Amino acid sequence: MLSGLYELGFSHVVATPHMRPGTFDNTPEDLKRGYRQTEAELRSPVNSVPLPELSLGSEHFFSSEVLEKVFRGEALPYDGQRVLSPERRLTGTLLLEFHDMSPLGPIESQLRRIQAAGYQPLIAHPERYLAFWKKPSLAERFVELGICFLLDTAALSGKYGARSKKAALQLLELGAYAGACSDAHRPSDIPLVAQGMATIESLFGSAEVDFLFRQGPTELLAGKNPHF
Repeated sequence: MLSGLYELGFSHVVATPHMRPGTFDNTPEDLKRGYRQTEAELRSPVNSVPLPELSLGSEHFFSSEVLEKVFRGEALPYDGQRVLSPERRLTGTLLLEFHDMSPLGPIESQLRRIQAAGYQPLIAHPERYLAFWKKPSLAERFVELGICFLLDTAALSGKYGARSKKAALQLLELGAYAGACSDAHRPSDIPLVAQGMATIESLFGSAEVDFLFRQGPTELLAGKNPHF
């Protein structure tokens, strides 16, 4: 899978295993340990296949239990290899996943708390949420607040259904996304990512591809908001 992403032009891939109580009961220590072991195997001399640069983050489920960890500095934000250090940090871009994004009032309040703590909030795959199916223009409010959106590129291939694809195109039209990712879980996802990238280029041009896959992610990995 990593070699397939490398061939598509991905020079840096961040592993973002879930932190979701009751489904994926991962701790930061568990994820760091697994990452170190996997990276050592991938970089072994017997593996000569070219691979992208790797780093670790997590997809944090928006729940009270996970938010408590976030505010204690026990999250795994994007921050290159610094995330592997034992110190607790309240900095970096924090990838967040939701069950849904309703009601928006309490969610907005907690996102403001996350910002105030020192993180840059990044919402994973907003095109999958009912709130944006019904009213894509809600994204403008989040962008104004400094909240970033991350496109799951495979949504443009129809992987998650027609409504997610439509929402993704509408959010692209609004300029809501700060970056795009593969969200690849298996090698069979790679052609869907390639299809999504081709759709972006055909509809929005090569400059948009460059922003979503290079400029935006570079800023996000540095803990910055590409829109500001």
